Amino acid sequence: MSRPDELILEELPGRPEELLEVVVRLAMPSVVRLVDPAVELLSRRCFADLEASRQAQFRLRVALAEALANAIQCGNRNDPAKLVRISANLFPDRIRVCVSDEGSGFDPEDVPDPRDPVQVQSPCGRGLFLIRNLAQEVEFNEKGNTIWMTLPRR
Repeated sequence: MSRPDELILEELPGRPEELLEVVVRLAMPSVVRLVDPAVELLSRRCFADLEASRQAQFRLRVALAEALANAIQCGNRNDPAKLVRISANLFPDRIRVCVSDEGSGFDPEDVPDPRDPVQVQSPCGRGLFLIRNLAQEVEFNEKGNTIWMTLPRR
């Protein structure tokens, strides 16, 4: 990155034998104001040349924004020296997005359900709840600092 607030999207060739069209990557500093531009940049590329449904676009934008906000605020503790790395594997029918931070991780099973009456006033768990309800699949690495989300592309 040439400037700390500049977002540069990198594209790599896919693997036609796996129907993977292209891999898109982006690294960004842990700065909350960059979430919206990063989501816009990535979603434009993910749906380029497609007639994707508004629902598919909405699902990607919200899930990605929540994952980035969690990575920046919870994972990297708003430290702009730490990076959040995003990659998206674009298949004809789906997008597999990976968001990784440099934090110590967490156990996703320990995140409280925000619908629980005791948790209603707490912001904890809302982003993960949204992601789990918008994505077709959600997975984490063992450390808990990387999330994979599979979402529809059409």
